[in-house]
Amino acid sequence: MFSPLFTHCLLCLLSASRKKWQIFVVDPAGDWYYRWLAVIAVPVLYNWCLLVARACFSDLQKTYVVLWLVLDYVSDCIYIGDVVIRLRTGFLEQGLLVKDLKKLRDNYIHTLQFKLDVLSILPTDLAYFAVGLHRPELRFNRLLHFSRMFEFFDRTETRTSYPNIFRISNLVLYILVIIHWNACIYYAISKAIGFGEDSWVYPNVTDPEYGYLTREYVYCLYWSTLTLTTIGETPPPVRDEEYLFVIFDFLIGVLIFATIVGNVGSMISNMNATRAEFQAKIDAIKHYMQFRKVSKDMETKVIKWFDYLWTNKKAVDEREVLKNLPDKLRAEIAINVHLETLKKVRIFQDCEAGLLVELVLKLRPQVFSPGDYICRKGDIGKEMYIIKEGKLAVVADDGTTQYALLTAGGCFGEISILNIKGSKMGNRRTANIRSLGYSDLFCLSKEDLMEAVTEYPDAKKVLEERGREILTKEGLLDESAAEASMEGKSVEEKLDRLALNLDTLHTRFGRLLTEYNDAQMKLKQRITVLESQLRQQDLEDFFSDSSDSLP
Repeated sequence: MFSPLFTHCLLCLLSASRKKWQIFVVDPAGDWYYRWLAVIAVPVLYNWCLLVARACFSDLQKTYVVLWLVLDYVSDCIYIGDVVIRLRTGFLEQGLLVKDLKKLRDNYIHTLQFKLDVLSILPTDLAYFAVGLHRPELRFNRLLHFSRMFEFFDRTETRTSYPNIFRISNLVLYILVIIHWNACIYYAISKAIGFGEDSWVYPNVTDPEYGYLTREYVYCLYWSTLTLTTIGETPPPVRDEEYLFVIFDFLIGVLIFATIVGNVGSMISNMNATRAEFQAKIDAIKHYMQFRKVSKDMETKVIKWFDYLWTNKKAVDEREVLKNLPDKLRAEIAINVHLETLKKVRIFQDCEAGLLVELVLKLRPQVFSPGDYICRKGDIGKEMYIIKEGKLAVVADDGTTQYALLTAGGCFGEISILNIKGSKMGNRRTANIRSLGYSDLFCLSKEDLMEAVTEYPDAKKVLEERGREILTKEGLLDESAAEASMEGKSVEEKLDRLALNLDTLHTRFGRLLTEYNDAQMKLKQRITVLESQLRQQDLEDFFSDSSDSLP
C-alpha cells in the first residue's frame, strides 16, 4: 500500500519525535514555564471564585449548568496537563539543570504538592450520577491546586517593571476573594436558618425585591464588605450561631485591615524611599550653605541643579545601585549602556574589546549647569569628557565669543590625558568649553585610563599613535621633539632589549654552570664507587691467594 521509502521516512520521523519527547524537560526559569503558570492560574482562580459561589447560590448553578460543565472539564484537563508538566519540570543540582526523567519524577512525587495535585484531580464529580448535577460542592477538591496561582503571582512580581503596582493589585484581589467567600457563606447560613427568619439573615426570597439572583449576590457582597471592613451598619445578629459568625468575621476584618495598612504603608515607603533619600541630601546642602553664608545666587543655582537631577530622573547613583551585582554582571550592564558612547571617541575606535570593557566600567556621569565651564584654556588636563546630552560651546577668553558648538556624541580632552611627547600644549587644555544649558557628560580620568592600559601595552601604543595623528592634523605636534622623544624611546628600547638579552644569557650560563657542577658531582660519585669496588676486589683476591698458600 505504501512504498518502502515512505514507510522508512515515517518511521524515522516517529523515532525522532519520540526521542525529542524523551528529552523534553521544562526549565523552571524559562519563559515557557512562566507562560504555563499564567495558563494554569486561570482555572485555579475560576474554581476558587465560582465553585464556591455555585455551591451556595443554587440558582447560579441551575441557570448555567451546561456552561459550568464545559468550564469544569476544561479546567480538569488543564490540571491533568499541569501534573504531566510538573513531572517533566527540571531543577538545579550543583548549578546544572537535571534532565533525568527518573530524578524529576522522584523529586516531584515525594513532595506534599504532588499529593495535593493528585487529590485535586480525583474524579469526585462522578457522584453526579447519584445525586444530580446541582451539587458542585463535590468538586471542592479542585481548590487544592492553589499553589500554582501563588507561584505565578510570585514570578510576576519578580519579572514586572512595576512591582509596587502589582503588589497593590494582588492585595486587592486577595481581599476581594475573601469578601466573596464570606458573602457566599453568609448566604449559605441564611439558607440553613431560613430566609427572612430574623432581621440578620437574608430577606425572604419570596419578596420580588430580593428574589432574583443578582440582588441575592449583591446584597450578600455588600453585607460582607461592611462586616469585614468593620464599618458596621448591618442588622445585629439574633441567634447564637449568628453571633459566632459575626465575631469570626470581625476578627478576620481586623486582620484584613491590619494587612492593608501594613502592606500599603510598606509600598508607599518603598516608592518614596528614593525621594526621601534625595531630599535628605538637598536639606544637608541647604543647611551647609546657610551655615557658610553662601550667596543667594549660588544657593539658587545649586537648588536648580538638584531640581534638574530629580525632574529628569538623573538622581540615581549608578555605582551605588549596581554595587550588589557581581563584577561580571556589572560589566555587562555597563557595556550595554555605555559602550556605544565610548566607541564614538576617535582614539578608542577599533581598540581591543578588553580595554573598552575596562574603560566602560570607569566612566562616571556628571551634570553641569548652564554657564558652567567644563574646562578652561591652559588648565592641566586630568579628565576627558564624552557628551551624552546637551550642548557645549568652545568660547574665547571673554566667555561670549563662540568658536564652535559641541553636541551629543562629541568628546574633548582625550589628547591632554595621554600626555603625548611633542605636544605643543603639553598636558594642558587648548580651549575654553562652556555648557550652554544643562549638560550630561561622561568623565574618564587620566588615572583610570593609565590603569586600564597598563594591562594592554599594545593598545597603549595604538592610542599614542592615534593621538599623534590628531595632533599632527591640528598642527599641535612638535615634530622635532616628537622625533627626539621617539629616538630616545628607541634608544631606551634598545638598551632595555640589550639588558633583557644579557639577563637571558646570564640565566642560561647559570643553568649550564649548574648542570656542569651536577655532572661533575655525579662523575666523582661514580669514580668513588668504582674505586671502592676495586679495593674490595683486591682484598678478596689477596685473601684467596693467602688461603691457597697455607699447607
